[in-house]
Amino acid sequence: MGQKTSPIGFRTGITLGWQSTWFAPKANYGDFLVEDQKIRKYIDDRFNRQMPKGAVAKVEIIRTRNEVNVTMHSGRPGVVIGPRGGEVDKLREELEVLTGRKVTVNVIEIKEPDLNARLVGDAIAEQLAKRASFRRTMKQYCEAAMNAGAKGVKITCGGRLAGSEMALTETQKMGSIPLHTLDADVDYATSTARTTYGAIGIKVWIYRGKFGEVLEPTERRQPRRPPRRMGPGGPGGFRGESRGAPERDGGQRGPGESAPAPGPEPSPQGRPESGSAKEH
Repeated sequence: MGQKTSPIGFRTGITLGWQSTWFAPKANYGDFLVEDQKIRKYIDDRFNRQMPKGAVAKVEIIRTRNEVNVTMHSGRPGVVIGPRGGEVDKLREELEVLTGRKVTVNVIEIKEPDLNARLVGDAIAEQLAKRASFRRTMKQYCEAAMNAGAKGVKITCGGRLAGSEMALTETQKMGSIPLHTLDADVDYATSTARTTYGAIGIKVWIYRGKFGEVLEPTERRQPRRPPRRMGPGGPGGFRGESRGAPERDGGQRGPGESAPAPGPEPSPQGRPESGSAKEH
């Protein structure tokens, strides 16, 4: 108990399928394995490490006797496909040169990027590389995942956070993460933020409910309005008067007091005229 393992490898073959599906004799097994790694690295460098980014989260490879089927799961399929499918055709030709086999490329859209651990980790790494506050960034993406319908999310960042002299490890957690429940759909991914003061490692766990369960996004909470200011300059007062007093009176009075009677009007010379209000 207490020993950590990858939630993806822990569930592979039980509730999750393999990301590479093929059979090879012993003589060709190593060649196919290296070839798969080359394909994944090439796609990652092409769409995740340079602009415009295609946000490719997962690459599935299925081999038949003479053909390689590559399926990419992307949060931005428009960038991967390109205008009139030009990028896909170009990628297919490059992969055929890389592998020396016939390649078929498919693109599947990720409906909710906030529920994909790989995309969330890459987005946090991009923000940390821009010197954003790591605590604010981690909390922001935790709340975004929970608003998208996640049952739980945990994000851990380790390294010289905010340029500190000694490496730190910070964790933000919301909801629950059942790591030992095989029936739980827990997505996990790691990412690395390359900063000027060193590399920062990022781990993301997102619990999306049981396998086959349909998630519904929660209502987004509206931010609280700041309290109204009272006194000079505030929306509820005029030159220090209370909120209930009309602005035209120019002074303060209690709730039970009536408005004072108007005094005599000043004369053109600036001095009040003699006599009472009845004489006028």
